[in-house]
Amino acid sequence: MTSTDLLERLARLDTTVLSDALDGLGLTPGTGELRAQWGSPRISGAVRTVALEPDPGGAPGPHIATAAIAASGPGEVIVVANGGRTDVSCWGGLLSLGSMQRGIAGVIADGACRDVAEAQDYGFPVFSRGITPRTARGRLRQRSVGEPITVAGVAVAEGDLVVADDSGVVFVPRTRAEDVLERAESIVAREAAIAADIRGGVAIDQAMHDARLAGTTTTPTTASEQGAEETAR
Repeated sequence: MTSTDLLERLARLDTTVLSDALDGLGLTPGTGELRAQWGSPRISGAVRTVALEPDPGGAPGPHIATAAIAASGPGEVIVVANGGRTDVSCWGGLLSLGSMQRGIAGVIADGACRDVAEAQDYGFPVFSRGITPRTARGRLRQRSVGEPITVAGVAVAEGDLVVADDSGVVFVPRTRAEDVLERAESIVAREAAIAADIRGGVAIDQAMHDARLAGTTTTPTTASEQGAEETAR
């Protein structure tokens, strides 16, 4: 399976089915702590990691995240680890502009951002914990680019897959991507069948049963079958 194939399949899935798939495989599910800061955008792609830390002072260096942006392109998402800090911005308007110019899909920041109106004007999706006008200059510096990070308690590595939408953010380990996508696609098919039954008049307590959602049965469950299953538990 090529990277292009994986990204195309990823683009057809939302965070809820991916989170369920991760749960079913014993992997870390999605998080609702990071939200879109304008509109209801949806982004998906491969991760480029950036880790920040407090700036102890000294000579200024390259601005945070600029190296990752310069190395990224279409189909990639910048993910910034800033320990959940909301007292200082770790993403601003010029970074959004530079990312848009590179065709980057969006940014996910475990911290705060600013210049949200600029990002919206560019059509550049920004997911973060909140918004603040405080600049990163003199307060934050870049610790690493391309190294493993932790975002909202989730371990994330360069090249992992990510989807962010109106339900939150989900990270998919690249090493388990095929397993997760296959399971998520099965969930989509099961939920579509359940929805079709409900629209067709099947009572929701028969159409939507835990055994069917789990994939252990494919047909609506009658009330008597539900009682038998619950008694057997």
